[in-house]
Amino acid sequence: MRGSIQFRRVNGVWKQLFTQDHTILLLSVLLQFALGIFFGHSYDMRIYMATGYLVGSGQNPYIAQDLTALFHNGSFQGMTSVGYPPPWPLALGALYRIVYPLISNLMVYNLVIKIPVIAANICLAYLVADILKNLSVEATTIRRAWIFMLLCPFVLYFGSAWGQFDAIVALLTLLSLVFLDRGKLPGSAILLALSIAFKPIALPIFPVAILYLVAKSYRQAFHYALWFFASLILFCTLPFLLLGWDITPILRGWNAHFTVGGAMSFMTFYELLKDTYQLPGGWWLMSLAWIPAIGIAIYALRRGIFGFTDLIRKSLGMILIFYLTRTWLSEPNIILILPLMLILTAVGELDRLALHVVWILPLVFTVFNASPPQLLWLNFPHTMESMLNLMEEFRTIRLVTRTALVIPWQVAGWWIVFTCFKSTKAQIEEVHSDLLASQA
Repeated sequence: MRGSIQFRRVNGVWKQLFTQDHTILLLSVLLQFALGIFFGHSYDMRIYMATGYLVGSGQNPYIAQDLTALFHNGSFQGMTSVGYPPPWPLALGALYRIVYPLISNLMVYNLVIKIPVIAANICLAYLVADILKNLSVEATTIRRAWIFMLLCPFVLYFGSAWGQFDAIVALLTLLSLVFLDRGKLPGSAILLALSIAFKPIALPIFPVAILYLVAKSYRQAFHYALWFFASLILFCTLPFLLLGWDITPILRGWNAHFTVGGAMSFMTFYELLKDTYQLPGGWWLMSLAWIPAIGIAIYALRRGIFGFTDLIRKSLGMILIFYLTRTWLSEPNIILILPLMLILTAVGELDRLALHVVWILPLVFTVFNASPPQLLWLNFPHTMESMLNLMEEFRTIRLVTRTALVIPWQVAGWWIVFTCFKSTKAQIEEVHSDLLASQA
């Protein structure tokens, strides 16, 4: 079927990417390692370092501790605990055990924590190239997409410099969609569950996968759901049982993500009005707006999903609906949708301008969100404090500009959603004709 992906053996395109373009790959790796060792978000990286130690030493990472004496750094005082499900804390624990007892250096530890992210960035570039090759996209376009993923400032900034691991989620999610289209349902369900267990931003992909399978077989959809939920429960609960972690802190703060408003979300104006992220009283109900929005989107998909390209299109649309209706959206979360948008742009399903608007606006937004100075935490702490103090003098201007930037991002996002959910008559007829031809 046209639009479905069937992987073949490595040929000319792969040979070019692995040999003729090795300089670009090397440049990407060197850039990411340089950013990885010198920079790191003052909040996230301290949490990750502390979590790595706690898991690596057999302690509960969801109970915060003062690790000033351990790391010989005063910024580890008064910390909160990690807020992600067990897979990422477990990975951090393994990295700590491998490196820190041998090389007790925070710069090295900072880089090592980012190595899985750097590896995911590179793997994403090759996975996108492989998908486009098997969708019969021109070699020149494939090469540009590959270079984009390797050198995109947005990916380098939020992954290699900041230290967020959304690239891992994006890689697992995209692989799950490929496996789904190839009929490898258990593998797809496990990969999707793992991506959500790392960070639940890929949650809207699950109903897309179910609807994709329902059109073929209710039995396949049921089995997929079983594999998915069994895997998700396993990834999220087994570590607590095997390692004896107390789940009480998790239960105590279960609604933490439903009581804040800001960042890249439509609620970013709230901080400007009230000087806080915390939503008062019944305002927390607004944080549930994504639930009916996803429900409406599921209803809109009742006509079906037509092939692999349409699967990518509907997945992108669902994730964007989730993003656009949440009361909190962190800038690094955008990394999840970049590979999907890049694929659709390369096959002519999405305008190139939309792709660049989606990553450039959040990158500009993060400047007015006072994020760049926080990346100086480890190696340039005094410079960080000076820059943050200076930016605080222009707080009102920052927050007004930040709010203004979210408006065009919301407009662009909803335009992409409507584009993704629009299945033209020609697309439907094409799929039907392909099905008839395969049955003949």
